[in-house]
Amino acid sequence: MTANLARNASLLGLSVAIVAGLGLAGGGVAPASAAGLDWGVCDPAVKPLPGQQCAKLSVPLDYADPDGEQVQLAVSRIASTHPDVRRGTLMVIPGGPGSSGVQRLAQKGAALAREMGGAYDLVAFDPRGVGGSDKARCGLAEADRWMVTLRSWPGADGTIDDNVARSKRTAEACARNGGAMLRGLTTANQVRDLDRLRQALGERKLSAWAVSYGTYVAASYAEKFPGRTDRWVLDSSNDPDPKRVARGWLEGMSRGVEDRFPDFAAWASHPDRGEGRLAQRPQEVRPLVLDLAARLDREPRPTSTSGVALTGTMLLQALQQALYSDAAFPGFARLVTSALDPEGEPVLPPELAGAMPDDAAAITVGVICNDVDWPRQSVRTFERAVDADRALHPLTGGMPVNVTPCAYWKGGAVEKPVRITDRGPSNFLMIQNLRDPSTPYSKGMGMRRALGERARLVSVDRGGHGVYLGNGNACGDLAVTRFLVDGVRPDEDVLCR
Repeated sequence: MTANLARNASLLGLSVAIVAGLGLAGGGVAPASAAGLDWGVCDPAVKPLPGQQCAKLSVPLDYADPDGEQVQLAVSRIASTHPDVRRGTLMVIPGGPGSSGVQRLAQKGAALAREMGGAYDLVAFDPRGVGGSDKARCGLAEADRWMVTLRSWPGADGTIDDNVARSKRTAEACARNGGAMLRGLTTANQVRDLDRLRQALGERKLSAWAVSYGTYVAASYAEKFPGRTDRWVLDSSNDPDPKRVARGWLEGMSRGVEDRFPDFAAWASHPDRGEGRLAQRPQEVRPLVLDLAARLDREPRPTSTSGVALTGTMLLQALQQALYSDAAFPGFARLVTSALDPEGEPVLPPELAGAMPDDAAAITVGVICNDVDWPRQSVRTFERAVDADRALHPLTGGMPVNVTPCAYWKGGAVEKPVRITDRGPSNFLMIQNLRDPSTPYSKGMGMRRALGERARLVSVDRGGHGVYLGNGNACGDLAVTRFLVDGVRPDEDVLCR
């Protein structure tokens, strides 16, 4: 891998490095209309694009009883208007767990349609528990549904007593109120639901663009149904280690934030920032943010949201969210500036300004706790892990290794996690930022190793979460577009600067 990156350094930014590859067989053309779905107008709340259609798909609540109770899934498409070039359906698979595919299609559909040039119908669905699909609920108290409580941030001094109590309380509430719907929130069921959608669309094979957690869904689908995959793009992958799954993903955030923070520090100290400049030099930004967080934990600041105070924990959570995209840097810098100003009134990001709806909280914990057995560790073991991680990675404060409701989850894993292997069609293209705060590059290499010769990797020398049509890297975007439209992959792994 390293040798390949070095060998391709002279080709960085050149499209020839991407397109001098191998063509892959097409998936066959299916009719543009799908008899299995009744397409109509979308809910205005989705903010659909012109021409975007929506439908409902029935799938079994429990696939062991396929004729039993059914779950309704929200489905959406932007149909190709070029039958002469249409080659099939491209699934847009969102991240999360808990993100809406229908909304992602509304957000990315116009740009994606331009790139595809009519080659595909663009289709997405809301996984069970999400958006317009049937929901699960845990009946959690409002205080347990804030992002900074669901994420198990330790106390300002590193104590985790409140996290332990909340984790037990959450696990008990979900077991008491969630029922079969909550236990059905699994990656395995999302894979089965995706294949039911394939059948309803009348497609022999699907192509896919999957992002973040969606890459695990897509890789799991390809492992279970290898003959039903055409061109498969994994954007911002994590390590699919079946012994750890989401536990490993959560722990990786410590490394991801450390990888990414220098990008923000360089931006925030640049002379072009003017009055919004936080420091004169990049190395001054980190202590400024950490010192402010410590001060806010001692003395929280009132905010523009009535009754909500800005704490150090909330500041660090806001930082983590801001690192996802350069476009979020100015907002976080304004939050820091206003918190430093004795007369300032900080404005919280919307995600931190209130509690999540109960159904959103249920999907957030449900999938990760249902997918794999989490270790039943002693409280002292968690305390030691938090202490060590706080020392190494103070920007995440020990949160990624802290106790979660999964440590007390009733019933454990619903099914045995899938193992991603190098057996199957060689039809994957991976793309990964070098400095990703959520799915760090080092973790993404776990997926790369698992797929072996089934995949090629395009590494992009940028920061942020999500690469294709998101970070402005023409080299990376071209690689994905050429693969999906023309079936051309690099002959070996490449690096885009």
